[in-house]
Order: sequence, then structure tokens, then C-alpha cells
Amino acid sequence: MNGAPVDLWRIMSADLIARTGYQVGKSPLMPLFAASLGAGELLVGAIVSASTITGIVLKPIFGWLSDRSGRTIWLFIGLAFFSGVPFLYSFVDSATGLLVIRLFHGLATAIFGPVTLALVAEMTPITRAERLGWFGMARSGSYLLAPLIGSWLLTRLDPSTIFTLIGLISCAAFLPVCMMDSTNLVTKYKSVKLQSIRRIWKVWIGTVVFNRGIWLAGSMELVVYFMTYSIKVFLPLYALQVAGFNLIIVGLFFTVQELLHLVTRPMGGRLGDHIGYLRSVQIGYGILIVGLISLPYADSETALLLVASLLGLGQGLIFPSTVAFVADRVNPNYLGVGMGLLGAVRNAGKVVGPLTAGALLTTMNYSQVFHLGAVVVLIAAFVLFLFHKNGMAESFVSTKM
Repeated sequence: MNGAPVDLWRIMSADLIARTGYQVGKSPLMPLFAASLGAGELLVGAIVSASTITGIVLKPIFGWLSDRSGRTIWLFIGLAFFSGVPFLYSFVDSATGLLVIRLFHGLATAIFGPVTLALVAEMTPITRAERLGWFGMARSGSYLLAPLIGSWLLTRLDPSTIFTLIGLISCAAFLPVCMMDSTNLVTKYKSVKLQSIRRIWKVWIGTVVFNRGIWLAGSMELVVYFMTYSIKVFLPLYALQVAGFNLIIVGLFFTVQELLHLVTRPMGGRLGDHIGYLRSVQIGYGILIVGLISLPYADSETALLLVASLLGLGQGLIFPSTVAFVADRVNPNYLGVGMGLLGAVRNAGKVVGPLTAGALLTTMNYSQVFHLGAVVVLIAAFVLFLFHKNGMAESFVSTKM
């Protein structure tokens, strides 16, 4: 990464530390902890996804607040939630209490996500998608490491102790943030003065609700997360109960998927910078479609891991370009709120996908659901192709609001 700002490496380090701890406490630790407190299957699902719901509601708000008051304070507040909330799990003695803590813990990613994305987008205006791809490696790295770490810790420690350890380790994320250049953490765009509720409402309508670029990019990401999170929830059941694979292979599937996602993000970002963001997304969609269609026919361990590789590669080509697409089409004054809304739409896919797949599985088999998912992505890819071919996408989002 030639010429990368030093602060990019620092914020990547902070993100990797904080999110790895956060993900260690999510899976497989969280479902087992919830079950040990007497939660049924439905409540376990609600507990695991509760923090995501927090982000759907609050990410745009915290992104907007960072636009107005600067990134510094919100970076530190986000890290405070990452490192402080885990200590509260020691006091949980019921499934309901755990649900409340999960909702509260969701504030960590609701704050940190849009603020860090806006910060990275601001410091990398030229090769923006490539740099965002490198930054995304920190988040992907946490998904890669956390399940292995969490499983290992569960063989040695009880859940409460693990959460205390998570809190202690997460405190280390403050160090790289404290080392960052303070001038990069102050919002550079202060021309807009918000002096009334009416003015605030006008800003939100103009920069969020009517910003077509955000909604287009968010829709592109929603489709991907709709499918990948459905697979994350139901592939273990399919692999064990239908396809006859063992737990080790299931774990390797997600490890390989995240590994390919991690290593291809910079390449995907560079591709988007050179051939155009929408074209990179189209290629990524095509790879995802092949993976989804192939999944029910993967009758060997090698074939299943090849499908995982395709899914990870598709994600790596899509996500850097969608974020850069938004960054190019949002008024710099409101970059934080733009990233927040993008994250909120993304989180909606994470919630709606598994719920929809679960409902479909009551009347369809796994192969039909996977193929239907491929059809959904195919439709999205075709619509995007028509937009791009006819120049409709650029005219649709041509105004930077």
C-alpha cells in the first residue's frame, strides 16, 4: 500500500483489536451463554442479533454527530463501549438481562463503524476504494480470528471470565487511536451551522433521505448480506443434517470464506478504482451467483471449500467499491451520516436475510432456498447492469447532496 497515511495503519490496528474482542463474544460464545441462561431458540436468535438492530437505528445518528463535532470524541466513546460493556456480562443472571446488555453493547459498532469509515474516506481521496479495502481487512481479520479464539477460550474458561478478558484486551485499542494525528480527527467541513430543529430536519432530508447514491450502494450491500448471513446461520444445519459434513469442515468453510474476503479486499478496491465501482460490484455479484448455485451440489470437502472461496472473493470485490461509491457522492460535510446510513441498510440485510431464509425453510428444502438466493442476486445484478449500461446509475446519483 504505497503512500498510505500512517494514521490508516493506526485506525486499522484499533479496529482489529476492538472488533476481534467483540466477535469473540458473539459466536460461538453468545449462543451457548444464552442457552445456559435458559433461553429458547427464538430468544437465542434475538439475543445474537440484538446488537445489529441497535446499529440499524443509530448508525446514521452517530455518523451525523461526528460530522458536527469531529471524529475524535466519537472514536473514544465507541472504544469505551467496546472495552467497558464486556465487564457488565459478569452481572447477567437471566436471558432477558443478556438481551438488554446485547442491545447496549450494539452502541459500540453503531458509533465506531460510521466514524471510522468516514475518517478513512476523508484521508484517502485518490485511491479511495483501495484504501477502504485495506481498512476492511481489519474487520475481516476479526471475523477470521474470533471464532477460533472464542472456541479455544470456551474449553478453558466460563463465559463471564471470557467477557472480562475481552474488556481488558479491548482497552489496548485506545493506544493506536491516541497516537493518531489530532488534525486528522477534526472534521474539516464546518461551513454548515445548525441552529434550529427546522435546519436539522432539512439537513437530514437533503443529505440522507433523498441521497440516491447512499440508497443505491446500500441496496447493493443489503443483497449481499441478505445471502451471506442466511448462509452463516443455516449452513451448519445443512452441512451436518443434510450434506453429511462434520463440524471441522463447517468451521473451515467460514474461515476460508473470511480469509478470501480479507485478502481480496485491497484487490477489489483497486479494481473498483480502475474499472469503476459499479462494474466491480457486477463482477462480484457474478461470482456470488456461481457460489450460491454450486452450494447444493458440493458433495465433497474440497468442493464445499471452493464454494466458500467464491463467496469470499465476491464479497472482497463488492464492499470496497460500495463504500467508495458513497464517499464520492456524499457532501463532505455529511460523510459520517452517509456512512452511518449505509451501515444501517447493511445491518437490515443481516437481520432480514436469516429471518426470511428461516421462514422459507418451513416450506422449501435447503437446495431450493440456496437457488432462490442465487436468483435474488441475479436479479440485482441484472438491474445494476441495465443501470450501468444505459448510464442511468450515474444520472440517478449524479447530485452530491
